[in-house]
Amino acid sequence: MADFDPVTKAVVPAAGLGTRFLPATKATPKEMLPIVDKPAIQYVVEEAASAGLLDVLMVTGKNKRSIEDHFDRAFELEEALEAKGDEQRLSQVREPAALATLHYVRQGEPKGLGHAVLCAKQHVGDHPFACLLGDDLIDYRDPLLKRMIEVRATFGGSVIALMEVPREQVSLYGVATIEATSEDDVVRVTDLVEKPPVDEAPSNWAIIGRYVIDPAVFEVLENTPPGRGNEIQLTDALRTLAGRGAEEGGPVHGVLFRGRRYDTGDKLDYLRTVVKFAADREDLAPDFVPWLREFLDEIG
Repeated sequence: MADFDPVTKAVVPAAGLGTRFLPATKATPKEMLPIVDKPAIQYVVEEAASAGLLDVLMVTGKNKRSIEDHFDRAFELEEALEAKGDEQRLSQVREPAALATLHYVRQGEPKGLGHAVLCAKQHVGDHPFACLLGDDLIDYRDPLLKRMIEVRATFGGSVIALMEVPREQVSLYGVATIEATSEDDVVRVTDLVEKPPVDEAPSNWAIIGRYVIDPAVFEVLENTPPGRGNEIQLTDALRTLAGRGAEEGGPVHGVLFRGRRYDTGDKLDYLRTVVKFAADREDLAPDFVPWLREFLDEIG
């Protein structure tokens, strides 16, 4: 195995305005919307921690202070729960602060995902890092991020998560042109395009919100002009790295993910996610699933 720098840090962009969830997100970050009883952003930090990434940088924006509060200690609440002898809820309240070491930086202007990643340059330095988007939740039983880190250790460069989507949905994603490798679940990425028209998409293998990125991306992002949506696109920077050799921060590989992914990016997908999580909970499923069946029967 080649001697590539290990991945020890994670970056979580969380500066979006959450306009698709207004008015709920007028004063509450979309990342704090609950999936049953836990905010979505906590699942993302748990995933990073389970992959051994205990140094997490959150890229936030205005009105995101509650994210910092959630991952901090809440001594008055803890004292109240302790006084009641409520050990279960006390453990749940303390858990977020113990997951990892959290750092925060603000993205001053909403200039796109590429710009949000660029905000991490000072913290990350000259080291590879993982980037996890909060709109995509990966089931804890499918260790995608660990596999991506393994692929980086083998091939170097950057690694993106790819998932096969219906052809009619490719215009919602960044889409990859791929070549097979000697490993069944790993491909070489030769080109990328952000949200192509259906008839122009090179494949239906779409980028989902998990990346392991070489630090060469920062130099590329600094020189990447605004692209689709007049934003600095991470996809465009990765496309540049895909054409480079190892000495310049390339190449780019993809892990073909066929596991369980939950999309919380819009209202309908968010509702689906909440229902799936509730139906998978041992404490809720025995009552929730029969009720859900009865409700569906009622509405036909």
